Amino acid sequence: MNYHQPLRLRQLLTITNRRQSISFYSTSTNQNKFNQLKLRLKNTKTNWKPIPIWIGASLLGVLTYIKKNQSTQEEEQSTTNDRTVKIEGPWQVHVLGALPLRSISRIYGLLNSYTLPIWARVPGYKFYSWLFGVNLDEAEIHDLTQFKSLNEFFMRKLKDDCRPVDSHAILTSPADGKIINFGTIEGRRVGSVKGLSYSVDALLLGPNETKRSNEEESQVRDSEFAKINDITYSVEELMGGSQEKQDRRSSTSSEPINDQEEGPSLVESVKVQTDILRGQLESLPSSGNRMFFFVVYLAPGDYHRFHSPADWKVERRRHFPGELFSVSPWMAGKLADLFILNERVSLIGKWRHGFFSMTPVGATNVGSILINFDSELRTNRVDMKSYHEELIYTTGKGILDGQILSKGDEVGAFSLGSTIVLVFEAPNHFSFSVKKGEPVRVGQAIGNV
Repeated sequence: MNYHQPLRLRQLLTITNRRQSISFYSTSTNQNKFNQLKLRLKNTKTNWKPIPIWIGASLLGVLTYIKKNQSTQEEEQSTTNDRTVKIEGPWQVHVLGALPLRSISRIYGLLNSYTLPIWARVPGYKFYSWLFGVNLDEAEIHDLTQFKSLNEFFMRKLKDDCRPVDSHAILTSPADGKIINFGTIEGRRVGSVKGLSYSVDALLLGPNETKRSNEEESQVRDSEFAKINDITYSVEELMGGSQEKQDRRSSTSSEPINDQEEGPSLVESVKVQTDILRGQLESLPSSGNRMFFFVVYLAPGDYHRFHSPADWKVERRRHFPGELFSVSPWMAGKLADLFILNERVSLIGKWRHGFFSMTPVGATNVGSILINFDSELRTNRVDMKSYHEELIYTTGKGILDGQILSKGDEVGAFSLGSTIVLVFEAPNHFSFSVKKGEPVRVGQAIGNV
């Protein structure tokens, strides 16, 4: 027994050594394989292969078919008197129309709102500024790490002295950007570019003026309109024609404020309100006046806040859900009804010379349009219907009042680039002091009498 024990001990030691050597060899082999794979991936040239054209064409065909069916169903639900604005233009426009631009814009908006790590903010914002020509010296906040997201950087405020407001001009630019077009409104049509035009009624009343179903009513809110049946009022008073000025000033905060303390007291069909506004528009211009328009395009590198172009009173807001096509000058020259197809917010009221309106128009990748004094406004929502939403800025006390804006007051903001359309009434001798295609800045004079 004792003779065999050393032999067994030697055998056990030999087996253990073999296992250790095998384990070491296996680990070493795995590391070598990993290093070899890493080296091969590093040295291997990546060959990108394009997606076959037929796949992309098929996808666009399916999307176009779905969108066309949706449009057909909407037309069947409308009455025979409806005037539906359709997408008309070259094939590039129809391809863009087939894409889910609203969903893309919502996703882009979520990405823009994502909080960036501090180490990525300075190089990221500087690269964006270099790419789009942003002047960082004008920013109110110099420390770029204070902008938590791209959205905060896009809607940055400027120093107080960067945009002086011309005190002598009666009309100034509402935003930084490039002038797309301006002039007089002839035949109730607003001129776009390259000879194209669109209806001023469709811009302010909606592309489908009479198209409404029982389930798709406009929401018309008035904070204190419950007593309307107990008083005598005229159409002029209802539209705020004789309204006295109030002392309330517009907010210049970057966030919407809650000045609607009471909930909605009236919800009714849009038809009555639209008919009243249509009657007012059809009676324009007043004797001795003409109707004018001004369109400015904000590029991604421009200052993204917009300001009041004049001293005026906003009486109502009309929010029209719609498409989110790009509003670049190229697209404006291809799609005649671009600004009445896209989502927009029309601020309608009066100034010293009569009717005045200011319409910020949404665009691709513009997550939302913000109005500082309107906390109820929500644009680019998932649950949007085909109706429009209207809010009347009144208190219902005596003669109706509105939201007073002074020239240069901040009105709101949006992400990335967009467009603002001014439609207003002015004396016959009113003249513009700018040229088409030239850049303008907030507060710069664009017209006078």
